[in-house]
Amino acid sequence: MYELGAAFSGVDVEPGTNLLIEGPPMSGKRELGFQILAEGVKDGEGAIVVTTKDGADRVLKDFAETVGVENPTVGVVDCVTKQQGMGSRRESDLVRYASSPNDLTGIGIELSELLRTLYEGRQVTENRILLHSLSTLLMYSDLQTVFRFMHVFTGRVQSADALGVFVVDSTAHDEQTVSTLKQLFDGVVSIQEHDDGFRARLLGVGDDQSWREL
Repeated sequence: MYELGAAFSGVDVEPGTNLLIEGPPMSGKRELGFQILAEGVKDGEGAIVVTTKDGADRVLKDFAETVGVENPTVGVVDCVTKQQGMGSRRESDLVRYASSPNDLTGIGIELSELLRTLYEGRQVTENRILLHSLSTLLMYSDLQTVFRFMHVFTGRVQSADALGVFVVDSTAHDEQTVSTLKQLFDGVVSIQEHDDGFRARLLGVGDDQSWREL
């Protein structure tokens, strides 16, 4: 079972579960995804971030701050640096590069390589995977293409008995697009503005569907 951390204290999900986090811009979706991954890293689980918005250096820095330890064991599939020519590329067994967010085949290959590295090289059998963000993929590819890719991606999470967490900007797409994507997931975390902050609710998995402050 995978514990979801402080935001959803007391909620555990089965291995192979895929969760979608939806919410408006600047609502803490990425941070919540990091927190869910960090909950496992503290217990020796593996973590992989597929990033379509920030380079690997930024992701590793921000994730380390979330976990509260320096140099946590986390793999990154960086879909940004090659395309934009930004920053340095520090190739390693846990940092892989896809050519762009449009390179869906490359993303899938690099994810599989990271899972293999964690299993064979570090004997990690429980992994949490975050993809940030589906909205970027939809900027580069049509819904049908992204849906097919995500069908394979979530299936890989299931077959690996991992936990998949995926982020989408709910205001960037029409309702039909988001509803179509939701079919791929076991549960959905909805984030909305509330009073002076944000609150979240988890639907589809677990028994507690109450709103929780973030």
